[in-house]
Amino acid sequence: MAAARRELKARYFEEATTHAYYAAFHAVTAILATQGLAFSSHAQTIGAFNARFVRAGLFDKEFAKILHRLFGNRQLADYDWMFAGDAKSAREDVQDAAALVARCHGFIRQFGVEQKTVAALRSTKSAPSKVISAKKKSKEGRP
Repeated sequence: MAAARRELKARYFEEATTHAYYAAFHAVTAILATQGLAFSSHAQTIGAFNARFVRAGLFDKEFAKILHRLFGNRQLADYDWMFAGDAKSAREDVQDAAALVARCHGFIRQFGVEQKTVAALRSTKSAPSKVISAKKKSKEGRP
């Protein structure tokens, strides 16, 4: 979040949007890691967050909307050469990402997941036990 705020203050609106999205995305990834889950794409990660945490009532639906909007805005900022970010949108992205990150931190604290547990999940030797990729999923669906 610090990078997003720094870019916003410097009036680099596209970069602020990108950093805001990645802060939110990594916070959601950490939440999924507490369940031993990791995914190979952003879409799968967002979908799993929605299915396991939003639809289950653990996170408000507004956070799903925020994450989807941040993802779309990041796509524009990073890949659409005609996109020109503006102060209002970038500020909203940074504020909403900060709210989602704070909620993720609160969730982890609320359910007693220690930081060392999350750090252990990141290490290569104890990576999440269930990594789901689009390729693997499509193969599993075939007869």
